[in-house]
Amino acid sequence: MGEGRVGGSLVWFRDDLRLRDHPPLRAANRRGGPIVPVFVWPPTEDASRAPGAVLCWWLHHSLEALAGALGERGLRLILRRGRPGEVLRELAEATGADALYCSESYAPAQRAADQEIDLHLERAGVRVQRFHSNLLLDPYGVRTRAGDPYRVFTPFWKSCLQRLPPEAPSPLPRRLTGPRRWPASESLAALELLPRVERAEGLQESWKPGEEGGRRQLARFVRQHLAHYALDRDRPDLPHTSRLSPHLRFGELSPREVWHAVARRKPRGGRTGRRGGAAEAFLRQLGWREFAHHLLVHFPHTPEVPLRPEFARFPWRTAPADLRAWQRGCTGFPIVDAGMRQLWHTGWMHNRVRMIAASFLVKDLLLPWKAGADWFWETLVDADLANNTLGWQWTAGCGADAAPFFRIFNPVTQGRRYDPDGDYVRRWVPELARGATEWIHHPWDAPRGRLEQAGVRLGRDYPHPIVDHGIARERALSAFARLRGSTGNRPR
Repeated sequence: MGEGRVGGSLVWFRDDLRLRDHPPLRAANRRGGPIVPVFVWPPTEDASRAPGAVLCWWLHHSLEALAGALGERGLRLILRRGRPGEVLRELAEATGADALYCSESYAPAQRAADQEIDLHLERAGVRVQRFHSNLLLDPYGVRTRAGDPYRVFTPFWKSCLQRLPPEAPSPLPRRLTGPRRWPASESLAALELLPRVERAEGLQESWKPGEEGGRRQLARFVRQHLAHYALDRDRPDLPHTSRLSPHLRFGELSPREVWHAVARRKPRGGRTGRRGGAAEAFLRQLGWREFAHHLLVHFPHTPEVPLRPEFARFPWRTAPADLRAWQRGCTGFPIVDAGMRQLWHTGWMHNRVRMIAASFLVKDLLLPWKAGADWFWETLVDADLANNTLGWQWTAGCGADAAPFFRIFNPVTQGRRYDPDGDYVRRWVPELARGATEWIHHPWDAPRGRLEQAGVRLGRDYPHPIVDHGIARERALSAFARLRGSTGNRPR
Protein backbone atom coordinates (compact mmCIF):
# COMPACT_ATOMS: atom_id res chain seq x y z
CA MET A 1 0.00 0.00 0.00
CA GLY A 2 2.99 2.26 0.02
CA GLU A 3 5.29 3.53 2.72
CA GLY A 4 3.77 5.81 5.32
CA ARG A 5 0.13 4.77 4.85
CA VAL A 6 -1.89 5.39 8.01
CA GLY A 7 -5.22 3.98 6.88
CA GLY A 8 -7.02 7.24 6.15
CA SER A 9 -10.01 7.60 3.83
CA LEU A 10 -10.89 9.81 0.91
CA VAL A 11 -14.58 10.69 0.61
CA TRP A 12 -15.26 11.77 -2.96
CA PHE A 13 -18.28 14.07 -3.13
CA ARG A 14 -20.09 14.06 -6.46
CA ASP A 15 -23.84 14.60 -6.86
CA ASP A 16 -24.28 14.06 -3.12
CA LEU A 17 -23.40 17.42 -1.59
CA ARG A 18 -24.70 16.84 1.93
CA LEU A 19 -23.60 15.43 5.30
CA ARG A 20 -26.85 13.79 6.50
CA ASP A 21 -27.73 10.33 5.19
CA HIS A 22 -24.47 10.16 3.25
CA PRO A 23 -23.43 6.48 3.04
CA PRO A 24 -19.82 7.10 1.86
CA LEU A 25 -19.14 9.56 4.68
CA ARG A 26 -20.80 7.29 7.21
CA ALA A 27 -18.73 4.30 6.07
CA ALA A 28 -15.49 6.28 6.27
CA ASN A 29 -16.42 7.57 9.71
CA ARG A 30 -17.25 4.09 10.99
CA ARG A 31 -13.93 2.81 9.73
CA GLY A 32 -12.08 5.36 11.83
CA GLY A 33 -8.97 7.31 11.01
CA PRO A 34 -8.65 10.63 9.22
CA ILE A 35 -11.14 11.63 6.53
CA VAL A 36 -10.29 13.84 3.56
CA PRO A 37 -13.38 15.14 1.70
CA VAL A 38 -12.69 15.95 -1.96
CA PHE A 39 -14.51 17.32 -4.98
CA VAL A 40 -12.99 17.03 -8.46
CA TRP A 41 -13.83 19.37 -11.33
CA PRO A 42 -14.90 18.75 -14.02
CA PRO A 43 -17.08 15.81 -12.98
CA THR A 44 -16.99 14.13 -16.40
CA GLU A 45 -14.77 14.14 -19.43
CA ASP A 46 -17.74 13.90 -21.78
CA ALA A 47 -17.75 17.44 -23.19
CA SER A 48 -21.21 16.99 -24.72
CA ARG A 49 -22.60 16.57 -21.22
CA ALA A 50 -20.63 19.21 -19.37
CA PRO A 51 -22.87 20.93 -16.81
CA GLY A 52 -24.84 23.85 -18.17
CA ALA A 53 -24.41 27.42 -17.00
CA VAL A 54 -27.24 27.31 -14.48
CA LEU A 55 -26.04 24.00 -13.06
CA CYS A 56 -22.64 25.57 -12.56
CA TRP A 57 -24.20 28.49 -10.68
CA TRP A 58 -26.00 26.10 -8.34
CA LEU A 59 -22.90 23.93 -7.94
CA HIS A 60 -20.80 26.90 -6.83
CA HIS A 61 -23.20 27.78 -4.04
CA SER A 62 -23.79 24.17 -3.05
CA LEU A 63 -20.05 23.55 -2.73
CA GLU A 64 -19.76 26.72 -0.69
CA ALA A 65 -22.46 25.46 1.68
CA LEU A 66 -20.87 22.02 1.91
CA ALA A 67 -17.45 23.46 2.67
CA GLY A 68 -19.01 25.55 5.45
CA ALA A 69 -20.78 22.55 6.98
CA LEU A 70 -17.59 20.49 6.89
CA GLY A 71 -15.64 23.39 8.38
CA GLU A 72 -18.00 23.47 11.35
CA ARG A 73 -16.93 19.88 12.04
CA GLY A 74 -13.22 20.45 11.66
CA LEU A 75 -12.87 19.20 8.07
CA ARG A 76 -11.92 20.91 4.84
CA LEU A 77 -13.36 20.31 1.40
CA ILE A 78 -10.42 19.77 -0.94
CA LEU A 79 -11.17 21.13 -4.40
CA ARG A 80 -9.09 19.93 -7.33
CA ARG A 81 -9.19 20.21 -11.12
CA GLY A 82 -8.19 17.41 -13.45
CA ARG A 83 -8.89 13.81 -14.38
CA PRO A 84 -10.55 12.19 -11.36
CA GLY A 85 -8.42 9.05 -11.39
CA GLU A 86 -5.16 10.98 -11.41
CA VAL A 87 -6.36 13.51 -8.84
CA LEU A 88 -7.64 10.87 -6.42
CA ARG A 89 -4.51 8.77 -6.69
CA GLU A 90 -2.35 11.83 -6.05
CA LEU A 91 -4.40 12.72 -2.99
CA ALA A 92 -4.21 9.17 -1.67
CA GLU A 93 -0.43 9.24 -1.96
CA ALA A 94 -0.20 12.69 -0.37
CA THR A 95 -2.44 11.85 2.59
CA GLY A 96 -1.66 8.17 3.13
CA ALA A 97 -5.27 7.21 2.46
CA ASP A 98 -5.83 3.59 1.51
CA ALA A 99 -9.60 3.71 0.95
CA LEU A 100 -11.93 5.73 -1.25
CA TYR A 101 -15.64 6.01 -0.50
CA CYS A 102 -18.04 7.55 -3.01
CA SER A 103 -21.52 7.36 -4.49
CA GLU A 104 -22.39 5.56 -7.69
CA SER A 105 -22.85 7.63 -10.82
CA TYR A 106 -25.32 6.55 -13.49
CA ALA A 107 -24.36 8.77 -16.43
CA PRO A 108 -22.81 6.60 -19.15
CA ALA A 109 -19.57 8.59 -19.47
CA GLN A 110 -19.07 8.65 -15.72
CA ARG A 111 -19.76 4.93 -15.35
CA ALA A 112 -17.11 4.18 -17.95
CA ALA A 113 -14.66 6.56 -16.28
CA ASP A 114 -15.36 4.99 -12.87
CA GLN A 115 -14.16 1.59 -14.08
CA GLU A 116 -10.82 3.12 -15.03
CA ILE A 117 -10.64 5.03 -11.75
CA ASP A 118 -11.18 1.84 -9.75
CA LEU A 119 -8.37 0.07 -11.59
CA HIS A 120 -6.13 3.12 -11.24
CA LEU A 121 -6.60 3.29 -7.49
CA GLU A 122 -6.63 -0.39 -6.71
CA ARG A 123 -3.26 -0.79 -8.42
CA ALA A 124 -2.02 1.87 -6.02
CA GLY A 125 -3.34 -0.08 -3.04
CA VAL A 126 -6.46 2.05 -2.51
CA ARG A 127 -9.66 0.12 -1.89
CA VAL A 128 -12.76 1.63 -3.56
CA GLN A 129 -16.28 1.27 -2.21
CA ARG A 130 -19.32 2.76 -3.91
CA PHE A 131 -22.86 3.30 -2.63
CA HIS A 132 -26.29 3.91 -4.17
CA SER A 133 -26.60 7.13 -2.20
CA ASN A 134 -28.93 9.10 -4.45
CA LEU A 135 -31.65 6.58 -5.28
CA LEU A 136 -34.13 4.62 -3.22
CA LEU A 137 -33.10 1.34 -4.82
CA ASP A 138 -30.21 -0.18 -6.72
CA PRO A 139 -31.21 0.37 -10.38
CA TYR A 140 -29.39 -2.79 -11.39
CA GLY A 141 -31.50 -4.90 -9.05
CA VAL A 142 -35.02 -4.06 -10.25
CA ARG A 143 -35.93 -6.34 -13.16
CA THR A 144 -38.86 -8.24 -14.62
CA ARG A 145 -39.42 -11.88 -13.76
CA ALA A 146 -37.64 -12.73 -16.99
CA GLY A 147 -34.60 -10.76 -15.81
CA ASP A 148 -35.06 -7.90 -18.26
CA PRO A 149 -35.17 -4.17 -17.48
CA TYR A 150 -38.57 -2.54 -17.32
CA ARG A 151 -39.84 -0.30 -20.12
CA VAL A 152 -43.22 0.57 -18.59
CA PHE A 153 -43.54 2.58 -15.40
CA THR A 154 -46.52 0.98 -13.64
CA PRO A 155 -45.12 -2.57 -13.36
CA PHE A 156 -41.72 -1.08 -12.55
CA TRP A 157 -43.18 0.90 -9.65
CA LYS A 158 -45.18 -2.07 -8.39
CA SER A 159 -41.95 -4.04 -8.28
CA CYS A 160 -40.22 -1.19 -6.45
CA LEU A 161 -43.00 -0.95 -3.85
CA GLN A 162 -42.37 -4.57 -2.92
CA ARG A 163 -38.85 -3.48 -1.88
CA LEU A 164 -39.92 -0.26 -0.15
CA PRO A 165 -40.06 1.69 2.10
CA PRO A 166 -36.34 2.40 2.31
CA GLU A 167 -34.48 2.17 5.58
CA ALA A 168 -34.46 5.26 7.73
CA PRO A 169 -31.93 7.96 6.78
CA SER A 170 -28.80 8.17 8.87
CA PRO A 171 -28.32 11.27 11.04
CA LEU A 172 -25.69 13.97 10.88
CA PRO A 173 -22.31 12.56 12.00
CA ARG A 174 -21.52 13.66 15.53
CA ARG A 175 -17.75 13.60 15.13
CA LEU A 176 -15.44 13.62 12.13
CA THR A 177 -11.65 13.44 12.19
CA GLY A 178 -9.38 15.08 9.66
CA PRO A 179 -5.69 14.53 8.90
CA ARG A 180 -2.92 16.29 10.80
CA ARG A 181 -1.76 17.93 7.58
CA TRP A 182 -4.19 18.93 4.89
CA PRO A 183 -3.33 18.64 1.19
CA ALA A 184 -3.43 21.70 -1.02
CA SER A 185 -6.78 22.78 -2.44
CA GLU A 186 -7.97 25.01 -5.25
CA SER A 187 -10.12 27.94 -4.21
CA LEU A 188 -13.79 27.74 -5.13
CA ALA A 189 -13.38 30.88 -7.25
CA ALA A 190 -10.65 29.13 -9.24
CA LEU A 191 -13.22 26.64 -10.57
CA GLU A 192 -14.82 29.58 -12.42
CA LEU A 193 -18.38 28.38 -12.04
CA LEU A 194 -20.14 31.70 -11.48
CA PRO A 195 -19.03 33.73 -14.55
CA ARG A 196 -20.93 31.39 -16.87
CA VAL A 197 -24.33 32.72 -15.77
CA GLU A 198 -25.67 36.05 -17.01
CA ARG A 199 -28.90 36.02 -14.99
CA ALA A 200 -27.78 35.23 -11.46
CA GLU A 201 -30.14 37.79 -9.92
CA GLY A 202 -33.24 35.78 -10.82
CA LEU A 203 -31.63 32.57 -9.56
CA GLN A 204 -30.66 34.19 -6.26
CA GLU A 205 -34.21 35.45 -5.77
CA SER A 206 -35.65 32.00 -6.38
CA TRP A 207 -33.34 29.52 -4.67
CA LYS A 208 -31.17 28.74 -1.65
CA PRO A 209 -28.70 26.05 -2.71
CA GLY A 210 -27.20 23.75 -0.12
CA GLU A 211 -28.26 21.08 2.33
CA GLU A 212 -29.91 23.45 4.79
CA GLY A 213 -31.79 25.20 2.00
CA GLY A 214 -33.05 21.83 0.83
CA ARG A 215 -34.15 20.80 4.32
CA ARG A 216 -36.04 24.04 4.81
CA GLN A 217 -37.78 23.59 1.46
CA LEU A 218 -38.72 20.00 2.33
CA ALA A 219 -40.17 21.09 5.68
CA ARG A 220 -42.09 23.92 4.00
CA PHE A 221 -43.54 21.60 1.38
CA VAL A 222 -44.65 18.98 3.88
CA ARG A 223 -46.13 21.57 6.22
CA GLN A 224 -47.84 23.91 3.75
CA HIS A 225 -48.34 22.26 0.38
CA LEU A 226 -48.36 18.46 0.59
CA ALA A 227 -52.04 18.36 1.56
CA HIS A 228 -52.93 20.00 -1.77
CA TYR A 229 -50.44 18.14 -3.93
CA ALA A 230 -52.61 15.34 -5.31
CA LEU A 231 -55.16 17.64 -6.95
CA ASP A 232 -53.26 20.88 -7.46
CA ARG A 233 -49.80 19.79 -8.61
CA ASP A 234 -50.77 20.48 -12.25
CA ARG A 235 -51.68 24.11 -11.54
CA PRO A 236 -48.73 26.43 -12.30
CA ASP A 237 -50.67 29.35 -10.86
CA LEU A 238 -50.69 27.68 -7.41
CA PRO A 239 -47.67 27.01 -5.14
CA HIS A 240 -48.36 23.36 -4.36
CA THR A 241 -45.42 21.61 -6.02
CA SER A 242 -42.41 20.61 -3.92
CA ARG A 243 -39.60 22.53 -5.70
CA LEU A 244 -37.25 19.85 -4.35
CA SER A 245 -35.90 18.73 -7.73
CA PRO A 246 -32.63 20.76 -7.71
CA HIS A 247 -31.89 19.71 -4.13
CA LEU A 248 -32.33 16.07 -5.17
CA ARG A 249 -30.34 16.67 -8.36
CA PHE A 250 -27.29 17.78 -6.38
CA GLY A 251 -27.85 15.33 -3.57
CA GLU A 252 -28.37 18.04 -0.96
CA LEU A 253 -31.30 15.89 0.12
CA SER A 254 -31.31 12.13 -0.12
CA PRO A 255 -34.44 10.48 -1.56
CA ARG A 256 -34.70 8.46 1.66
CA GLU A 257 -34.98 11.69 3.65
CA VAL A 258 -37.69 12.93 1.32
CA TRP A 259 -39.55 9.61 1.35
CA HIS A 260 -39.72 9.38 5.13
CA ALA A 261 -40.57 13.08 5.63
CA VAL A 262 -43.53 12.73 3.23
CA ALA A 263 -44.67 9.22 4.17
CA ARG A 264 -44.97 9.96 7.88
CA ARG A 265 -47.02 13.09 7.27
CA LYS A 266 -50.78 12.71 7.32
CA PRO A 267 -52.13 15.98 5.95
CA ARG A 268 -55.06 17.44 7.84
CA GLY A 269 -57.84 19.11 5.97
CA GLY A 270 -56.25 18.57 2.56
CA ARG A 271 -57.95 17.09 -0.44
CA THR A 272 -56.96 13.68 -1.73
CA GLY A 273 -56.73 12.52 -5.30
CA ARG A 274 -58.60 9.68 -6.92
CA ARG A 275 -55.56 7.41 -6.67
CA GLY A 276 -55.05 7.89 -2.96
CA GLY A 277 -53.70 10.43 -0.60
CA ALA A 278 -51.38 13.33 -1.22
CA ALA A 279 -48.38 11.46 0.17
CA GLU A 280 -48.91 8.54 -2.21
CA ALA A 281 -49.25 10.92 -5.15
CA PHE A 282 -45.94 12.57 -4.34
CA LEU A 283 -44.07 9.32 -3.62
CA ARG A 284 -45.14 8.10 -7.04
CA GLN A 285 -43.22 11.03 -8.50
CA LEU A 286 -40.12 9.79 -6.68
CA GLY A 287 -40.87 6.54 -8.48
CA TRP A 288 -40.64 8.29 -11.84
CA ARG A 289 -37.22 9.58 -10.78
CA GLU A 290 -36.16 6.00 -10.03
CA PHE A 291 -37.56 4.86 -13.38
CA ALA A 292 -35.55 7.51 -15.23
CA HIS A 293 -32.30 6.23 -13.72
CA HIS A 294 -33.34 2.63 -14.33
CA LEU A 295 -33.69 3.44 -18.03
CA LEU A 296 -30.40 5.33 -18.20
CA VAL A 297 -28.51 2.45 -16.63
CA HIS A 298 -30.00 -0.21 -18.89
CA PHE A 299 -30.27 1.87 -22.08
CA PRO A 300 -27.24 4.17 -21.90
CA HIS A 301 -27.55 5.25 -25.54
CA THR A 302 -30.84 7.07 -24.98
CA PRO A 303 -29.46 10.54 -24.19
CA GLU A 304 -28.44 10.70 -27.84
CA VAL A 305 -30.78 8.37 -29.75
CA PRO A 306 -34.42 7.30 -29.26
CA LEU A 307 -35.18 4.14 -27.32
CA ARG A 308 -37.62 3.19 -30.09
CA PRO A 309 -35.22 2.89 -33.04
CA GLU A 310 -37.83 3.59 -35.73
CA PHE A 311 -37.94 7.21 -34.53
CA ALA A 312 -34.38 7.70 -35.77
CA ARG A 313 -36.00 8.18 -39.19
CA PHE A 314 -38.55 10.75 -38.02
CA PRO A 315 -38.73 13.71 -40.46
CA TRP A 316 -37.87 16.53 -38.07
CA ARG A 317 -37.65 20.09 -39.40
CA THR A 318 -34.68 22.41 -39.25
CA ALA A 319 -35.96 25.88 -38.33
CA PRO A 320 -33.51 27.96 -36.27
CA ALA A 321 -35.86 30.96 -36.07
CA ASP A 322 -38.67 28.85 -34.63
CA LEU A 323 -36.30 27.25 -32.13
CA ARG A 324 -35.08 30.66 -31.05
CA ALA A 325 -38.64 31.95 -30.61
CA TRP A 326 -39.41 28.95 -28.40
CA GLN A 327 -36.26 29.44 -26.33
CA ARG A 328 -37.00 33.14 -25.79
CA GLY A 329 -40.67 32.64 -24.93
CA CYS A 330 -41.89 34.48 -28.03
CA THR A 331 -44.07 31.86 -29.75
CA GLY A 332 -47.31 33.83 -29.43
CA PHE A 333 -48.86 31.08 -27.28
CA PRO A 334 -49.07 32.55 -23.76
CA ILE A 335 -48.83 29.36 -21.66
CA VAL A 336 -45.77 28.23 -23.62
CA ASP A 337 -44.11 31.64 -23.43
CA ALA A 338 -44.84 31.95 -19.70
CA GLY A 339 -43.08 28.66 -19.05
CA MET A 340 -40.04 29.47 -21.16
CA ARG A 341 -39.66 32.87 -19.48
CA GLN A 342 -40.02 31.35 -16.03
CA LEU A 343 -37.28 28.92 -17.02
CA TRP A 344 -34.95 31.68 -18.17
CA HIS A 345 -35.48 33.84 -15.09
CA THR A 346 -35.53 31.19 -12.36
CA GLY A 347 -33.82 28.15 -13.89
CA TRP A 348 -36.97 26.12 -13.27
CA MET A 349 -40.34 25.49 -14.86
CA HIS A 350 -43.51 23.96 -13.49
CA ASN A 351 -43.77 20.32 -14.59
CA ARG A 352 -47.13 20.62 -16.34
CA VAL A 353 -45.83 23.57 -18.31
CA ARG A 354 -42.68 21.62 -19.17
CA MET A 355 -44.91 19.05 -20.86
CA ILE A 356 -46.88 21.74 -22.69
CA ALA A 357 -43.74 23.55 -23.87
CA ALA A 358 -42.08 20.29 -24.90
CA SER A 359 -45.13 19.13 -26.84
CA PHE A 360 -45.22 22.46 -28.63
CA LEU A 361 -41.59 22.14 -29.70
CA VAL A 362 -41.69 18.58 -31.00
CA LYS A 363 -45.26 18.53 -32.38
CA ASP A 364 -46.42 22.05 -33.23
CA LEU A 365 -42.97 23.10 -34.49
CA LEU A 366 -41.83 19.58 -35.47
CA LEU A 367 -38.35 20.29 -34.11
CA PRO A 368 -36.22 17.43 -32.72
CA TRP A 369 -36.55 16.47 -29.08
CA LYS A 370 -32.75 16.63 -28.73
CA ALA A 371 -32.87 20.39 -29.35
CA GLY A 372 -35.26 20.75 -26.44
CA ALA A 373 -33.25 18.42 -24.21
CA ASP A 374 -30.10 20.42 -24.92
CA TRP A 375 -31.82 23.71 -24.02
CA PHE A 376 -33.21 22.32 -20.78
CA TRP A 377 -29.78 20.95 -19.94
CA GLU A 378 -28.32 24.44 -20.32
CA THR A 379 -31.05 26.34 -18.46
CA LEU A 380 -32.49 24.14 -15.69
CA VAL A 381 -31.21 24.15 -12.12
CA ASP A 382 -32.44 20.56 -11.84
CA ALA A 383 -31.04 19.36 -15.19
CA ASP A 384 -30.36 15.67 -14.75
CA LEU A 385 -29.37 13.39 -17.60
CA ALA A 386 -31.74 10.58 -16.62
CA ASN A 387 -34.83 12.72 -16.01
CA ASN A 388 -34.15 15.04 -18.94
CA THR A 389 -33.86 12.09 -21.33
CA LEU A 390 -36.96 10.35 -20.02
CA GLY A 391 -39.06 13.52 -20.17
CA TRP A 392 -38.16 14.50 -23.70
CA GLN A 393 -38.41 11.00 -25.15
CA TRP A 394 -41.75 10.59 -23.37
CA THR A 395 -43.06 13.75 -25.04
CA ALA A 396 -41.68 12.80 -28.44
CA GLY A 397 -43.27 9.35 -28.26
CA CYS A 398 -39.94 7.61 -28.81
CA GLY A 399 -39.04 6.48 -25.28
CA ALA A 400 -40.17 4.06 -22.59
CA ASP A 401 -43.83 4.25 -21.59
CA ALA A 402 -44.04 7.28 -23.86
CA ALA A 403 -47.10 9.34 -24.64
CA PRO A 404 -48.25 8.39 -28.16
CA PHE A 405 -46.96 10.83 -30.72
CA PHE A 406 -50.48 11.48 -31.96
CA ARG A 407 -51.46 12.82 -28.51
CA ILE A 408 -50.77 16.49 -29.17
CA PHE A 409 -51.39 19.11 -26.51
CA ASN A 410 -53.46 22.09 -27.56
CA PRO A 411 -51.70 24.98 -25.77
CA VAL A 412 -54.90 27.02 -25.53
CA THR A 413 -56.89 24.18 -23.99
CA GLN A 414 -54.04 23.34 -21.65
CA GLY A 415 -53.75 26.95 -20.57
CA ARG A 416 -57.46 27.24 -19.83
CA ARG A 417 -57.49 24.00 -17.88
CA TYR A 418 -54.41 24.49 -15.72
CA ASP A 419 -54.22 28.30 -15.49
CA PRO A 420 -57.94 29.06 -15.49
CA ASP A 421 -57.70 32.67 -14.27
CA GLY A 422 -54.55 33.45 -16.27
CA ASP A 423 -52.52 34.33 -13.17
CA TYR A 424 -49.48 32.31 -14.27
CA VAL A 425 -49.48 33.92 -17.72
CA ARG A 426 -49.90 37.41 -16.26
CA ARG A 427 -46.91 36.91 -14.00
CA TRP A 428 -44.49 35.75 -16.68
CA VAL A 429 -45.92 37.48 -19.76
CA PRO A 430 -46.52 40.98 -18.38
CA GLU A 431 -47.48 42.31 -21.82
CA LEU A 432 -50.77 40.48 -21.36
CA ALA A 433 -51.28 41.32 -17.68
CA ARG A 434 -54.20 43.67 -18.34
CA GLY A 435 -55.91 41.30 -20.72
CA ALA A 436 -59.32 39.78 -20.01
CA THR A 437 -59.31 36.24 -18.65
CA GLU A 438 -61.58 35.20 -21.51
CA TRP A 439 -58.80 35.84 -24.03
CA ILE A 440 -55.65 35.48 -21.95
CA HIS A 441 -54.66 32.14 -23.50
CA HIS A 442 -55.56 33.09 -27.10
CA PRO A 443 -55.25 36.87 -27.45
CA TRP A 444 -55.37 36.69 -31.24
CA ASP A 445 -59.09 35.88 -31.00
CA ALA A 446 -59.89 38.89 -28.80
CA PRO A 447 -61.80 41.81 -30.36
CA ARG A 448 -59.40 44.52 -31.43
CA GLY A 449 -60.95 47.02 -29.05
CA ARG A 450 -60.45 44.71 -26.07
CA LEU A 451 -56.77 44.26 -26.95
CA GLU A 452 -56.29 48.01 -27.28
CA GLN A 453 -57.89 48.54 -23.86
CA ALA A 454 -55.40 46.05 -22.46
CA GLY A 455 -52.51 47.90 -24.11
CA VAL A 456 -51.68 45.04 -26.46
CA ARG A 457 -50.88 45.33 -30.16
CA LEU A 458 -50.19 41.93 -31.60
CA GLY A 459 -47.03 41.84 -33.61
CA ARG A 460 -45.58 44.73 -31.63
CA ASP A 461 -46.22 44.31 -27.89
CA TYR A 462 -46.72 40.55 -28.11
CA PRO A 463 -46.05 38.29 -31.11
CA HIS A 464 -48.59 36.71 -33.36
CA PRO A 465 -48.62 32.89 -33.05
CA ILE A 466 -45.71 31.50 -35.02
CA VAL A 467 -47.87 28.57 -36.17
CA ASP A 468 -51.54 27.77 -36.54
CA HIS A 469 -52.08 24.95 -34.04
CA GLY A 470 -54.65 23.17 -36.17
CA ILE A 471 -52.41 23.16 -39.25
CA ALA A 472 -49.36 22.24 -37.16
CA ARG A 473 -51.24 19.32 -35.64
CA GLU A 474 -52.12 17.93 -39.05
CA ARG A 475 -48.51 18.38 -40.18
CA ALA A 476 -47.29 16.42 -37.15
CA LEU A 477 -49.80 13.63 -37.69
CA SER A 478 -48.81 13.40 -41.35
CA ALA A 479 -45.14 13.13 -40.38
CA PHE A 480 -46.01 10.37 -37.92
CA ALA A 481 -48.06 8.57 -40.56
CA ARG A 482 -45.12 8.69 -42.99
CA LEU A 483 -42.94 7.19 -40.28
CA ARG A 484 -45.40 4.34 -39.88
CA GLY A 485 -45.41 3.82 -43.63
CA SER A 486 -49.11 4.34 -44.28
CA THR A 487 -51.51 7.24 -43.71
CA GLY A 488 -54.28 4.70 -43.29
CA ASN A 489 -52.78 3.57 -39.97
CA ARG A 490 -52.92 7.01 -38.41
CA PRO A 491 -54.75 6.88 -35.07
CA ARG A 492 -57.41 9.49 -34.41
